[in-house]
Amino acid sequence: MGRLSKIYFKHWQANFWAGLAIVLPAVISIGLLIWLFGTVANLTDILLIFLPRKLTHSDGGQGPMYWYWSWAAFAFAVFLICVIGQLARHYFGKKAIEWVDAWLLRVPLLNKVYSTSKQVNDAISSSNKTSFRTAAIIEFPSPGTYVIGFITSEVPRSAHQICPSNLVSVFVPTTPNPTSGFLVLVPEEKVRRLDMPVGEGIKFIISLGSIPPNLAPATQIPVAAVPADPSAGGAP
Repeated sequence: MGRLSKIYFKHWQANFWAGLAIVLPAVISIGLLIWLFGTVANLTDILLIFLPRKLTHSDGGQGPMYWYWSWAAFAFAVFLICVIGQLARHYFGKKAIEWVDAWLLRVPLLNKVYSTSKQVNDAISSSNKTSFRTAAIIEFPSPGTYVIGFITSEVPRSAHQICPSNLVSVFVPTTPNPTSGFLVLVPEEKVRRLDMPVGEGIKFIISLGSIPPNLAPATQIPVAAVPADPSAGGAP
């Protein structure tokens, strides 16, 4: 009887792990979507401030917002973004956006955050075809240990006063959360570019290395493959 119990237990244990492997990705995906929507909803809900709380919130306006009003606020936010994008295509819309930019850059403290956010957004926008588009292997955090990173830009020439070699900015994501990581400045000759999409590298990092990417032979990154900093002085 004891042997039958062990066999029965192992059978259900195998079923559990097999079922978990199937269900877990769906659960994680749904959980991330719910978390993302809840995070965005905390911002978009403000757009319905012109409506009475008794209408949009439970418990006579003292409780949380009804889910369907949150969806309405989210749809309204998408609509406003589309309207702003449409206005940005015309002369008066561009002038209005320039006026708002100038006003935000004059507000103390806010101007620091806004200018930094704007620069990061410009760096990863579709108009920049090379930023955050190249995967590479570097030695990090110590010699003999290698990690996958993503090349962002070439360091301004003013930094060459500290390091004689051409430096390359490489973002090294953490695992399993690639949204955080380290920005390291690596000599150009120690950066090995990979013939691999960035998505493959992110998938490898999120999976804790369990999903190996398809890698072509690594090559040394040429200077032309890294965008130069337009603010840097000197000859290109």
